[in-house]
Amino acid sequence: MMKYTTARHVTRVLGCGNIKVLRALMRNQSTTVLNDVQRYSAYPPQDLTTLLSDHVAEFSYDDLSDKVIHRSKRMILDTIGVGLIGSQTDIAATFREFAMETHGVNKHAKALVWGTEHLKMSPPMAAYLNGCSTHSMDFDDTWHPATHPSGPVLPSILALADSLPKSLQPTLQDILVAFNIGIQVQGALLRCSANARNIPNRLHPPAIVGVMGSAAASARLLGLGTWKCRHAMAIAASFAGAPMANAGTMTKPLHSGKSARFGLEAALLADKGIEGNSQILDMVSGFGAFYEDYDPEILITILETADNVLLHDQDIAIKRYPCHLGMHWGIDAALSAREQLQNKIGNFSFNDIEGIKIIAPKSKYINRQIPNSEHEGRHSFQFTVCSALLDGIITPETFRQQYRERQSVTNLLEKTAVETPDDNIPSFADMYVNVLVQLKDGTFEESLCSTPYGHWRYPLTDKDVQKKFLKNTNFLKGETGNDIINLVSSMDKNTSANELSQMLHR
Repeated sequence: MMKYTTARHVTRVLGCGNIKVLRALMRNQSTTVLNDVQRYSAYPPQDLTTLLSDHVAEFSYDDLSDKVIHRSKRMILDTIGVGLIGSQTDIAATFREFAMETHGVNKHAKALVWGTEHLKMSPPMAAYLNGCSTHSMDFDDTWHPATHPSGPVLPSILALADSLPKSLQPTLQDILVAFNIGIQVQGALLRCSANARNIPNRLHPPAIVGVMGSAAASARLLGLGTWKCRHAMAIAASFAGAPMANAGTMTKPLHSGKSARFGLEAALLADKGIEGNSQILDMVSGFGAFYEDYDPEILITILETADNVLLHDQDIAIKRYPCHLGMHWGIDAALSAREQLQNKIGNFSFNDIEGIKIIAPKSKYINRQIPNSEHEGRHSFQFTVCSALLDGIITPETFRQQYRERQSVTNLLEKTAVETPDDNIPSFADMYVNVLVQLKDGTFEESLCSTPYGHWRYPLTDKDVQKKFLKNTNFLKGETGNDIINLVSSMDKNTSANELSQMLHR
């Protein structure tokens, strides 16, 4: 078991002090300070689980830079939008049928199920359904190391806020703080694994770090102290994990939903006094079970560096297209090749295409020659590239059966090959996709994409984020979409969280 002394531990022992100064002393290896504290302290040095729990319990609005506030508001707005359009899908309706059959509705239910006619359920079930809706079209944001960070967090804290009595009703600023600590925890844990930097091939990250982020955000919104926060983390770890084999299936959206639900439940159970292993993040048999190269010492660097909120240093990818993020490289490359061909020879038919080559990173679950469902289509380099070449656009309709099974699409798919050179690293930070199109008359065009629009290195403009949101929520009544934009743009301390939640129905 690893033990160490942190700046927070020093201030606790000394009874007062400037934590930033002490952090600086510790980084400079001030042995006098450390030795005195360790010699005379009545408290043992902290473990890493306590370090993160301290971080969760003490996280505040003052920890958020202007850049973090701006980025996280964009994430919140986008997550609400993709959750609302996702709530209108057939799969979301099926999940609601399941919830009604297994849990039903009672007069005490207070948490809104997004996109419905005021349907309310228990907070964990509402979080579950809203988390599933958020990921139902794979339209939600993506971070690096790879995960979908917002879908497991925002549904849990908004459902929790719905259920709290008026006297304890959080403000939108409280939601903003809780949301950010949920994102921070996910990023910190992912950075403890080098393998997590690649496109996942074993476990789906939102089902691992997502439940931890949901638990942290829910614990922060409840105002839990360090002791209960650490046990919320321990309980959440027992709810974590989902295999990548279910990528491209109807089950994948459940990963975000179950993380939203069980992270919230972990915080509620911890608040009731349920305890788990208090060093869950320190142990190979704890959180380390999910990543073979898990190195918890990296948490020291992340969480003990003054003012280090990870979202400040790295933006998020807010998606243009409703599909796996890796597809966005291929789509942008295909659209560019299509435009170049049109500029060169004018309009062309799919019948004019002799062959298509896609040079992409090696990843089995996103290399699908003939997708058999909309969910497989969202995870297919071949289908998304061919659709972009054929239609010049990718929309939610692209993946519906009547579009997916068109003869023109099938013909192009049969002419498409994928190559995976060793130098094309399967990482959202380093990968590239090259699309080469050859026509029957010998005309040849290719386009390479190394950073698609919407990637954190090339983020959507605020205008385009709002445009996406309004398109996703155009089924809402009147000016509700614009009203939501106005509330999220402020997230102020004088507005109840319930005011936002009340707008998320049909």
